[in-house]
Amino acid sequence: MSAQPQSPQSVKIVTADPGAIGLFGLAIVTLVASSQKLEITSGLSYVIPWAIFLGAFAQLFASIQDAKHNNTFGMTAFGAYAFFWFGMAASWLIKLGVFGTTLAEAVDPKQLGFVFLGYLIFTLFMTIGAVEANKVLLIIFILIDFLFLGLTFDSFGIAAEAFHKLAAFAELGIALVSFYGCGASVLNAHFGRSFLPMGAPLRIFKK
Repeated sequence: MSAQPQSPQSVKIVTADPGAIGLFGLAIVTLVASSQKLEITSGLSYVIPWAIFLGAFAQLFASIQDAKHNNTFGMTAFGAYAFFWFGMAASWLIKLGVFGTTLAEAVDPKQLGFVFLGYLIFTLFMTIGAVEANKVLLIIFILIDFLFLGLTFDSFGIAAEAFHKLAAFAELGIALVSFYGCGASVLNAHFGRSFLPMGAPLRIFKK
């Protein structure tokens, strides 16, 4: 008597939404960085570790996890901003002379201006994508637009004081809204309902 063939069994692997940890990393680093821009704190020494570990590594982790979720938008957003904070931390280390006086003396702020301009362009089209995500994410991206607008003009020396303030307050706004987004992502998943509303997508580009 021949054995009956076994029917194949599928195994479903469920992974958590990484958006909460990514938003937490963004919230912490922008809160610390905005305190320096607003002159509530001074210096960059204590901004750098949080830029590396929360701004960069936390968002890079979220990016990798979003890739596993087949979430191109989240993967790209978290990955791009993670590498931004890696780059900013390295730039601050150069400015502080950690890599020697030769590099520190050759710093040209306009080069960072072009970086900020590139990120402004990137964030503008990501903002279009955020329209179809949720309102919290859309607000965060709009504030990031203003942050990079301010940083770009500040670096190029165009109305530097005004645009520096714009960048500072936009960055503080990013921190506050990101904290809300993080809390909403955790608690909504934890309670299995919309405990903190994120706001429905605007449904402009997608039916």
